[in-house]
Amino acid sequence: MLDKADQLLGVLARGPASLRTLTEVTGLARPTVHRLAVALENLRLLTRDRQGRFVLGPRLGELAVEAGRDRLVIGAGPVLEALRDRTGASARLYRRQGDLRVCVFSAEAAERRGPARSVVGAALPMKVGAAAQVLLAWEDPDVLHQGLRGAGFGAATLAGVRRQGWAQSLGAGEAGVASLAVPVRGYGNRVVAAVTLDGPVATLTRTPARRFANELVDAAVQLSEGLIR
Repeated sequence: MLDKADQLLGVLARGPASLRTLTEVTGLARPTVHRLAVALENLRLLTRDRQGRFVLGPRLGELAVEAGRDRLVIGAGPVLEALRDRTGASARLYRRQGDLRVCVFSAEAAERRGPARSVVGAALPMKVGAAAQVLLAWEDPDVLHQGLRGAGFGAATLAGVRRQGWAQSLGAGEAGVASLAVPVRGYGNRVVAAVTLDGPVATLTRTPARRFANELVDAAVQLSEGLIR
């Protein structure tokens, strides 16, 4: 039964799906799909959107946070708090979970005017924002092209992210808010997370990379070194 539940979660990692779509894609019997989907919904692993379609639920984000209490997250505290204090912006760490990016650590700026949804455990779409671009830019081609479907950025943007080593966005998650993100790399130079600065344009300016890219890259290097030492 667990393998069938995993099939449903795999389909929903690509986006919302109706009961009919889940049945057609998985090849499972409709009563089986309905029973599993309702059980997962009761566990908050699934929920439903306004159209009644099944979508990944908030419990997945919570589980990702718990699973993320490792060397990276433990080491993030002093690094991101120091980054916040130097820049005056909120410093956050995101991991990718399917089609979502999950905030696993946040050092909030005193002003607290960054995106309200980006608290620890928040699971946000991979379709907009600097963190989403960084988490997707170095993925395998198949994953990358699938992630671009319906995204607010294109392949050219991700090529630029890979070339320059950072991504920035203005008003992607909240009007008047700027964001800058760089990758955190683990073993084999694989991107395992994105570290970001978020805050009002008045703090980060309309070109946050020009002012803060070096600061953010230094923080990402510290986090990476904590993983592979």
